Amino acid sequence: MTLYDELVARGLIAQVTDEKEIKELINAGKAVFYIGFDPTADSLHVGHFMALCLMKRLQMAGNKPIALIGGGTAMIGDPSGRTDMRQMMTTETIQHNVDCFRKQMSRFIDFSDGKALLVNNADWLMDLNYIELLRDVGPHFSVNRMLTAECYKQRMEKGLSFLEFNYMIMQSFDFYTLFQKYGCNMQFGGDDQWSNMLGGTELIRRKLGKDAYAMTINLLLNSEGKKMGKTQSGAVWLDPAKTSPFEFFQYWRNVADSDVLKCIRMLTFLPLEEIDAMESWEGAQLNEAKEILAFELTKLVHGEEEASKAKEASHALFAGGGSSENMPTVELTPEDFAEGDPDIMSVLVKAGLADTRSDARRAVQQGGVSVNSEKVTDIKAVYRPDAFSGDGMIVKRGKKKFAKVIMH
Repeated sequence: MTLYDELVARGLIAQVTDEKEIKELINAGKAVFYIGFDPTADSLHVGHFMALCLMKRLQMAGNKPIALIGGGTAMIGDPSGRTDMRQMMTTETIQHNVDCFRKQMSRFIDFSDGKALLVNNADWLMDLNYIELLRDVGPHFSVNRMLTAECYKQRMEKGLSFLEFNYMIMQSFDFYTLFQKYGCNMQFGGDDQWSNMLGGTELIRRKLGKDAYAMTINLLLNSEGKKMGKTQSGAVWLDPAKTSPFEFFQYWRNVADSDVLKCIRMLTFLPLEEIDAMESWEGAQLNEAKEILAFELTKLVHGEEEASKAKEASHALFAGGGSSENMPTVELTPEDFAEGDPDIMSVLVKAGLADTRSDARRAVQQGGVSVNSEKVTDIKAVYRPDAFSGDGMIVKRGKKKFAKVIMH
C-alpha cells in the first residue's frame, strides 16, 4: 500500500487540488509541505496534535514538513469558523506563544539536519510595504470570489472587518513565500481553510507559472472539530501543566463509541490490519479499543512512562484496582477547616469539580456525586480531617470529572 493509499484508508484526506500529482510527490517522498499554526495560546492543543500526527506520518515516509507559526498572521486573526473578531494580541504575547510551540513541536517532528523546518511568517509579513504588496499581489485576487468563501460568508451578517478580510491574502502570500524560499510545493489544512489554500496555489501559478498543490485534512476537525478538543473544563492542551497526562488519557478514554475506531485510524500509528480486526468489536471490547487509543496518544504526547501511569490511575478509578497515586490530586490545608469541617459542596468547589456552591448543590441533588465509590445524596454531608488522611478520598462528579483530595 502506498503512503497516499494509506492516508485515504485512514480517512485523513478530505479534498485535494491535483490528486495524481500529489500522489506521486508524497509516495516518492518528494513533497515539501507546510501546515500553519497561529500562536493564539501558549500551548498547542488537541486540534494541533491531529495535524502534527499527519506531519510525523509524512516525514517518516521521507517528505519534508515545514511548521509555519503565524507570528505575523496572528496580528490580524483568522476569521475562519468565527462569529466575532479575535482578540488582538501584543507582539510580546505572540513571541512567547511562538517559543512554547517550538518546544512542543519538537516532540513530534525531527528538525535535525534539515529534515524539517520551523519558520515564523512574521519574518516576512511584518516588513512588507503595503503599496508594493497591493501592486504585487492585489491584481491576482477577485473580491467577488473572495466573498463567496465560507470563512467570510459566516461573518458577513455580523460584520467582517477589513482587517480580517486581508487574512486570505496574507495566508496566500505565506505559501508564495515558502515556495520561493524553501521549495515548498504543498499546503495542508482543515476544510475551513480551503479557500485560503486555493488562494495560495493560484497565486503561485499565476505569478510564477509553477505548480503548487493543496490538500485538506479530515481529522475530525471538520464535521466534529468544534467539539473535539473541548471538555467541560475547557480545551485539551498538550502542555502537561494545563492538561495533565492523566486528564489527556481520560479525554481519549471517553470518546464516543462511534468515534473510537475513526480516531484510532487517523491518529495512531498502529498497522491498518490490526485496526481492521477491531471493526467487529462491540460492547466491552469498545472499552478496550478506547484504552488502546488513549494509551497510544498519551504515549505520543507525554511518553510511555506517563502513559503507563495514566493507564494505571484510570484502572484504579474505574476498575477498582491499582494505585491512585497518579490521579489528579488536590491538597487541603488546615485553613480549609478553620470554620469547621467542610461539607460536600465545599469539597467539590475546593477540588475544582464545581464552580460554585450552587453548582455543587445541583450536582449532588441530581445524583452525580460520589465519594470513594459511594453516591452522596445529602448536601449537608460533612467530612472530618481524618477523612482526607492517608490515601485521601476520591471525589467524583459525573463520569469524567474527579479528583483525589488529601490533607496537606
